[in-house]
Amino acid sequence: MRLFAAVLPTPTAVDELATEVAALKRLPDADSLRWTGHAGWHFTLAFMGEIGDEFVPDLRARLARAAHRTAPFPLRLHRGGRFGNRALWVGAAGGIEQMRLLAERADAAARRAGVEMEEHRRYQAHLTIARARLAADLRPYVDALDGFEGTAWEVGQLALVRSNLPVSGVQGEQPRYEVAGSWPLGGAG
Repeated sequence: MRLFAAVLPTPTAVDELATEVAALKRLPDADSLRWTGHAGWHFTLAFMGEIGDEFVPDLRARLARAAHRTAPFPLRLHRGGRFGNRALWVGAAGGIEQMRLLAERADAAARRAGVEMEEHRRYQAHLTIARARLAADLRPYVDALDGFEGTAWEVGQLALVRSNLPVSGVQGEQPRYEVAGSWPLGGAG
């Protein structure tokens, strides 16, 4: 199964972002981008990729420990950015150092559970909202996101999410995401 650890935004944060994305979709050439759906909005902490079922029990136990060792922290959606000319994202503000720590702990949990992980990189909090099929000028979208500030919430859970890739071949079909497990942070909840 294809898995990743994530922080999921609250329904309020999703609603605020949906309003912002609706405005972005009215910008010129917005129809050339593939916009992610609400169900796909998350902050990936550690991407594990395709892993065998035999790794899941130990992974779940280690992620539970990582969550327990991390205190809840404040977060809000904040501004935006891009990765080159291919991906448009919304950033985060608030407890960024705590989120980096949680990302490091989730990555370490996966490695210790025997999951082969990509080379470790410094975590950058981002929630992907659109991708370009071909190289695109994303600067107008980033500029439009410059003043975006969401309502703060307290992150209280670490989620293990299963990503089900599209199989129908229908253009525009989105991956389906399902929470495969979640654990309270530092005794939250």
